[in-house]
Amino acid sequence: MNAAERLKLQAMDEEDLAVLSAHVQDAILKVGDITYLPRERRFAIAMNRFGWEVEGEDEGVHQRRRSALVFDRVNAAKCCNLRRDRSDAVLELLAVSFDPTDAPAGYVTLHFAGGGMLRLEVECIEARLADLGPAWATAIRPEHAAVVDPVTPA
Repeated sequence: MNAAERLKLQAMDEEDLAVLSAHVQDAILKVGDITYLPRERRFAIAMNRFGWEVEGEDEGVHQRRRSALVFDRVNAAKCCNLRRDRSDAVLELLAVSFDPTDAPAGYVTLHFAGGGMLRLEVECIEARLADLGPAWATAIRPEHAAVVDPVTPA
């Protein structure tokens, strides 16, 4: 993968953020890869994201890429069910969502496997996702249990 083929996305609204969320689904990172810079009002995460956009090209061969996810205009960051004292703890990012408060302000929430969350209070959605280098092959494809609606008895 050359530099021109590396993913570069920007999110400026809720719809853009949903696209960005799809690209970071199943990204693997360590707690130590998370950085909050309050003076710069910036929040950044380095991650190994799964290449969902190249799925289906070669059965059994999948890709991961070192990527960075950055949020600007962040007023505060809080975490829930994450061990910040264990920088080597591994996290799996499942989704990124947005809950508006006083538009365009709101909360961006990063949802992790196991119930962990990071909530960013943002002035507005301003996020970037960029691949930092070439992809590498992996045989492991993330799998998710199917969500089934409960059946109501007749």
